[in-house]
Amino acid sequence: MRNLSYIIVICSFILGCNEQHKSEVESNPIAHQVVFDGITDSISPGDDFFNHVNKIWFENTPIADDQVGVGAYRFLNIPQQQLLQNILNDVSAGSHQEGSIEQQVGDFYASGMDTLKINERGKAPLMPILQQIEAIDNTATMLNFVAKQITSGDYSIFAPRISPDQENSSINILHFSQAGLGLPDRDYYFSEGTSVKEIQEAYKQYLSNVFELIGEENTLKKANTVYAIESALAKSHKTRIERRIVKENYNKFSIQDLHTTQPNIDWHTLLDKMGADVDSIDIRQPVYYKTLNSMLNTTPLEDWKLYLKAHSIRSHDAILSSSFQEAAFEYEKILSGQSEQQDRAKLMTRKVDRQLGFALGQLYVKRYFNEDAKDRALALVTNFQKTLEQRISNLDWMSDSTKVKAIDKLYAINKKIGYPDVWRTYNVEIDRDKFFENVVALRKDEYQYELSQLNQPPNRNEWHTTPSTVTAYYNPSLNEIVFPAGILQAPYFDLYADDAVNYGGIGMVIGHEFTHAFDDQGAQYDKNGNVSNWWTETDYKMFEAKTKQIINQYSQFTVLDSVYLKGALTVGENTADNGGIAIAYDAFKMTDQGKDSTKIGGYTPDQRFFLSIARIWRVKMREEFLRNYVTTDSHSPPIWRVNGPLMNFTPFYDAFQVTEGQKNYKPKEERIKIW
Repeated sequence: MRNLSYIIVICSFILGCNEQHKSEVESNPIAHQVVFDGITDSISPGDDFFNHVNKIWFENTPIADDQVGVGAYRFLNIPQQQLLQNILNDVSAGSHQEGSIEQQVGDFYASGMDTLKINERGKAPLMPILQQIEAIDNTATMLNFVAKQITSGDYSIFAPRISPDQENSSINILHFSQAGLGLPDRDYYFSEGTSVKEIQEAYKQYLSNVFELIGEENTLKKANTVYAIESALAKSHKTRIERRIVKENYNKFSIQDLHTTQPNIDWHTLLDKMGADVDSIDIRQPVYYKTLNSMLNTTPLEDWKLYLKAHSIRSHDAILSSSFQEAAFEYEKILSGQSEQQDRAKLMTRKVDRQLGFALGQLYVKRYFNEDAKDRALALVTNFQKTLEQRISNLDWMSDSTKVKAIDKLYAINKKIGYPDVWRTYNVEIDRDKFFENVVALRKDEYQYELSQLNQPPNRNEWHTTPSTVTAYYNPSLNEIVFPAGILQAPYFDLYADDAVNYGGIGMVIGHEFTHAFDDQGAQYDKNGNVSNWWTETDYKMFEAKTKQIINQYSQFTVLDSVYLKGALTVGENTADNGGIAIAYDAFKMTDQGKDSTKIGGYTPDQRFFLSIARIWRVKMREEFLRNYVTTDSHSPPIWRVNGPLMNFTPFYDAFQVTEGQKNYKPKEERIKIW
């Protein structure tokens, strides 16, 4: 089961990237000058600020064959993974006390690096699962199998997770979301576009190939059978935009009512096999489960068995022999444009981070993280709360009564910086010789870890991202803001840079995450994490009108010349980008540098602030990946995370003398301001 989290997810300098550098910096903590290189005068700031700052870098920076992008943002995790690999190389080379994090991490990594043994085993580790599927003789035994696999982290037609009840956030309940698809989104099954058709065919070929690997015949026909089931399920799926409507995606049912209305699913038995002791659950997308209930009766059992085989293979293909991995990559490269598979060490570094991330995270923090960065970041976050309080107090569209409640919620936000106060542990025995079994054991442990939180108060010490990951997030159901150690590095954060660099870097991210507490979704949660109407009716209508302006503005933006952004999908992130810049700028103007006009490197403090914003979104993606990104991601592409909000921000116009007639100029009365 997966917990709910709201995440934003070529560094020139990484704090503590080696022990020698770390000690040198700590012994000589003198501010250094960050140079903004690669700026071109051939593109004016008012026409396209993103490319004014980043075009030269963009044209001269290749994407590695084994990557889908390069730069900052999520791709800063690429050099970050080299630091993790350094740790893994060390701990896997020695012997450690049984059960220690060094032993768990080192032996798990070593088991996955033994490709000779993995390839020798071939499909054998998967065969017991396939044999169980073959033995299914009715719907009841099929659902028993599905429930058992859920406890092993193998999801197919159900998508359970445990998180707070949005109407009573003091208790964790069981939620079920729509599921059952192999393609990235429901829309991929119905689009007639050439690029999507190519992805559809590549996916069907993947299914055919893996059926052949397990010894099936008539594999393409069987692949089409699986695809037909998925297409039927996809028709019942809500779109990503529809899933943003908070109240419409919360539907609590008693198990007895579900048992009556959906007898083919047999919810009583399913939940019992899952170990979930509940008398009600939240069905986030009821139409999906109504459709599934019907299809369990109308779709031939043999077709369902093919479907379960396909999804069981998909769930395990990355931990089987190279032939399964190659079949998966042939599909993935059509979807993402990545032309070369990553080497085994890179793949295993990501695997360890995903499955033993808090054990690895302890080793990462100990070796690489500068504790001074945590203290500085916490001070910034606290100052930003005060800044946002002032902005809320000065809003001309919100009543005083709503302002009081907004500020109350703002100061109730729980701040998490760097790494957890209480580290997650893993109750598993890792065998250096059994990679497949190690992965399954960790999946089972993850399931039991989350199941233990069912019907309990939320664990407010828990993190939903590993400390080494370059990301940040706001979680509305817990009203918390989280900044892992991974993002506290350049270009986002540099402990020894001038304030303009940091306020335009990590400052925008901090402001962005605070704004999520008041975006189109976050604004519906109160300070305790309950979906509650704490607004006056007039204020909320004003707020909705302003978010509609954001939707309309971003829906006009394109990438790849003709691919339009989905303004209604990205409205939350776009609202947070606009608010984040404004909050960061106000906070910056309260610093000594912000009050000054002394130039550094030829740029004023305000200009350096905006240059830093453009630099933190310095990202280049493959075209195929970008097309999928626009379809499925709630964030705008990097160019519009810079140009979009700056169009609305008057201090940017003043800093770079943006004037009427330039491409990104908007009259003052058309510039959108929410927070």
